[in-house]
Amino acid sequence: MRAALSPGLVRIDSRGEVVPGVAERWIVTDDGASYIFRINEFDLSDGTRLTAQVVRDALQRRLRQLDGTTLGFDLAKIRDIRAMTGRVIEIRLTSPMPDFLQLLAQPELGIGFGEGGAGLMTLVTAGDVMALRPLPPERRGLPEQPGWEDIVREVRLHAVDAERAADGFSQGDFDLVLGGRLANLPLANTGPLSRGNVRLDAAIGLLGLDVHNPRGFLATSANREALAMAIDRTDLMAPFNIGGWIPSTRIVPVALSGAQETPEERWAALTLEQRRGEASQRVARWRSQSGQEAQVAIHLPPGPGSDLLFEGLADDLAAIGVSATRVETLSAADLALRDRVARYASPRWFLNQFNCGIRQAQCSEDADYLVSLALDARDGTEEASYLHEAENTLLATNLYIPLGAPIRWSLVRADIDAFSENPWNIHPLFPLSRAPI
Repeated sequence: MRAALSPGLVRIDSRGEVVPGVAERWIVTDDGASYIFRINEFDLSDGTRLTAQVVRDALQRRLRQLDGTTLGFDLAKIRDIRAMTGRVIEIRLTSPMPDFLQLLAQPELGIGFGEGGAGLMTLVTAGDVMALRPLPPERRGLPEQPGWEDIVREVRLHAVDAERAADGFSQGDFDLVLGGRLANLPLANTGPLSRGNVRLDAAIGLLGLDVHNPRGFLATSANREALAMAIDRTDLMAPFNIGGWIPSTRIVPVALSGAQETPEERWAALTLEQRRGEASQRVARWRSQSGQEAQVAIHLPPGPGSDLLFEGLADDLAAIGVSATRVETLSAADLALRDRVARYASPRWFLNQFNCGIRQAQCSEDADYLVSLALDARDGTEEASYLHEAENTLLATNLYIPLGAPIRWSLVRADIDAFSENPWNIHPLFPLSRAPI
């Protein structure tokens, strides 16, 4: 909704690709460190004028608001934002960033202009229902479109839980359900009207277990690694029947590493039985030294998918002599699920999620330092080297147990043609209105 009401310089379309937003076109300098945007200057409905200076000031405010967040760390390469003329803005970076436009298109970087508005849609609320109406092109600085009202349609939004959403789709109450996760994936297959309409995004990101309380058996990195070694990731996801899901033992997907030598999955030379054999020895050694049984408490979000996930995790950990219990509160947990889709396809995004400025429990100051060095790297090879070393530093702490790619699903009626699966799990609302421009 944020992207529909307050688009940024660029935005992401229904296919997950970057398209013009407030900026109508742009160029990238040869060194890749400067982006120059030409905005569509026009008068807003409140009488103010949309100019490069207004957009520049709005972006600066957004950057200040995002300081200290994961997105703020992602934007750390921005060195300067300048309004060059009434219609031209330049953003300078400390070093090239191939994914910068993808990052700039994030909904949080939408530009708000108060009552004047420069969005794609307007919001009307009625009780629990929110209705979005597409703005005519002439109110967005574009040529008038004849017959606009006959072409477009209103988009109505209902915020409901996963069970109500799946039931409503099955009963014909909803045409589109967004926001499905692994925790509620089994709900997607209920009802005759749901079959054949389940759409899975081939998302990239983080799905794994944070070590929330490194105590007891989890007090040492070697013991935390034992849990990671014990998990059969492919078998863990088998009950969900997801074709093409990619398991991983690393934080950064191997395909995105960028390192000169492609990294291998961890323990690639060992079979599952050998991994579990080594892990079992560590459990037995700790039990002998401490006189206690190895136990872990796991917190997962509610839902039938989480129930299946916990059963699989408990079986895998039991295979090495660790008993698992499920707890309802995060404060009581030793392990907790991390489930997040990446904003852009770079190791930097994955590593910034563990920055000590965000959360102390799963971070490494040494890794943060290496990521900071990558900001001013001389070239892509040097940057990739720093980031790869940072990942290995984080992996050595074993404060995060990777499982693989996050799961995102939607329910889509056959006549909805403005929906496409994409790695970012971004499905904008404006195209659903059938607006041609």
